Amino acid sequence: MTDTDFMREALALAAQAELEGEVPVGALVVCEGEIVGRGWNRPIVACDPTAHAEIVALRQAAEHLGNYRLSNCTLYVTIEPCTMCAGAIVHSRIERLVFGAPEPKAGVVLSNGQLLDAENLNHKVLYEGGVLADECSAVMSAFFKKRRAMKKEEKKKLQ
Repeated sequence: MTDTDFMREALALAAQAELEGEVPVGALVVCEGEIVGRGWNRPIVACDPTAHAEIVALRQAAEHLGNYRLSNCTLYVTIEPCTMCAGAIVHSRIERLVFGAPEPKAGVVLSNGQLLDAENLNHKVLYEGGVLADECSAVMSAFFKKRRAMKKEEKKKLQ
């Protein structure tokens, strides 16, 4: 399977998040061509502020492999990771990160701060952004457009 194939799988996981009323972000961890961890955003459902798609996928992969170090693994995620997730990526020793769309507000790989390029990190992660970026971005845009319309409708009902 290619990076594009794995990103399509991550997009399917993002759809699962949306079905649960969460921001539609999906992630998966691949080791030697095998998916060993899957995750989608779950902070609301799990009542856990750390339950971002990346963290959920990393936890599942570590449990599956029996090791918190995911040295030979690639993490695929539909949206550029935030600070918390970038830290988890470094600490889990992910070899490679592949993400779809940039996240101009909270993304820290390319959009803000380029955290993975910091000199003080004890592990360097290879990364690539832009895989199925248009599709990943469209999922997020549609979600927030729908959410804004719902809020507008709620306001009207209260008036």
